[in-house]
Amino acid sequence: MWGLLTSVNFAVFQIAVLALFAVVGMTLRQLPGFAFRSATDYANEMDKLHAQYDRVLTTGVVDALERLQLFRVFSSVWFSVGLAVLIVSIVACTTDRTPRLWRQSKDIRVVQPDPYYDPALPDRALMAGIDADAATAVLRRHRFVVRRVVVGATTYLYGDRNRWVKMATLLTHTGLVLFLVAAAVTSRFGDEQGLVVAEGDSLTVQPIGTPGLLLVRNLGFEAPGFAETGKASDFTTHLAVYRDGKQIAEKTIRVNDPLTVDGYTFHQNGFGPAPDVVIRDGNGRPLWAGPVPMVDSAAGFPFTEIAVPGRDVALQLLLQRGADGVGVLLVLPFRAEGTNADGTPNIVGLGPIALTRGQADTPEGTDFSVELRGFSDYTLLIAKKDPGAGIIWTAAGFLLVGLLITFWMPRRRVWGKLDADGRLALVVRADRYVDVGREFGRVLDDLVAARRQGAGPSAQDGSRGSA
Repeated sequence: MWGLLTSVNFAVFQIAVLALFAVVGMTLRQLPGFAFRSATDYANEMDKLHAQYDRVLTTGVVDALERLQLFRVFSSVWFSVGLAVLIVSIVACTTDRTPRLWRQSKDIRVVQPDPYYDPALPDRALMAGIDADAATAVLRRHRFVVRRVVVGATTYLYGDRNRWVKMATLLTHTGLVLFLVAAAVTSRFGDEQGLVVAEGDSLTVQPIGTPGLLLVRNLGFEAPGFAETGKASDFTTHLAVYRDGKQIAEKTIRVNDPLTVDGYTFHQNGFGPAPDVVIRDGNGRPLWAGPVPMVDSAAGFPFTEIAVPGRDVALQLLLQRGADGVGVLLVLPFRAEGTNADGTPNIVGLGPIALTRGQADTPEGTDFSVELRGFSDYTLLIAKKDPGAGIIWTAAGFLLVGLLITFWMPRRRVWGKLDADGRLALVVRADRYVDVGREFGRVLDDLVAARRQGAGPSAQDGSRGSA
């Protein structure tokens, strides 16, 4: 098991599998967070998914995808388990490699055997006419930490630059682990949902009964130019947030300028019409009163459905514009009476009516009237709580620092053997993304310059060297 967890191939396989399912999660429409608040919300959202995918995939396949939790990939049990196993694998790999990385950085061998300096091997050089002090000074000028060991008449030099850089992989791995932890924390404890709030209305952010319950109120919505041209140059919501009934924040929000309070960030995401409707029974008592957000569309027009409280009738509302430019609300009442042969509800349409501002009428076959008091707008807010955001920033910091150290500060090492006759043999080693020829060439150029500065004319004429 330890061998499997410390296998890089196994880690890559896990990442590939999780990435594949992430693609599935980004391709298939996912259930919104509020769908898990209640069985009714979940059933309603699944009905929407069936309506979208049944014709293409069939009902049986959609049901199978639901059982496999592919409509909530990122919060599914198996995806969470996959993240947990990947975290364990990365920690195991890091734990397994750390002692070896420590030894490679800590253990230094200054004295190497003579065959190691064979100039026929790559990345070697041989020159004469320079002493140990001058060679040491050149290496230090190139930011090498130099050690010297004298064995008999031979002086061994060792230069090391960025000795501990390999340990930066611990920072990189820490960043990866924190990214996965942040994903798990956000998936488990985060919350993201759309809030449709008509102008003047309020809506709870969390389920009723949640301690410290947050409530948002749309104090006013503006979309300049929309009524005249159908296109808004800007749209803003004057938003207030309450906790346990007490106002804790207020701000006019717009796209890219959200309101953040009590762990939640409220983003302005969209808007639409919300006709102000009153439904009264035969005695004039209100059954329903308030703006009705039209969040769907039919034939290109704003559309929604509402149930009439206390009746077995529902209303389809379709908003159109008359030839004179005046808004017209089509009210299409219907009820379900039994089921058809295929098991679907038998929908019976009742008398439709058309209303303009200030008008009221009673649909044929019903015992209630519908009045259109006017038109207002709803705002669509995205309420997002991301407890993993701080972990993400920390992870990004670890990952960035680790990568910068690894790629901008690669390790270079130089070994030198200076014989009693003044011959200096050199060997260079560096990480694979170092241009050894260029950097080692600069060191050799400085060594040649130091040799010339330290030798007299006769010594310069008699010197021989190769590099």
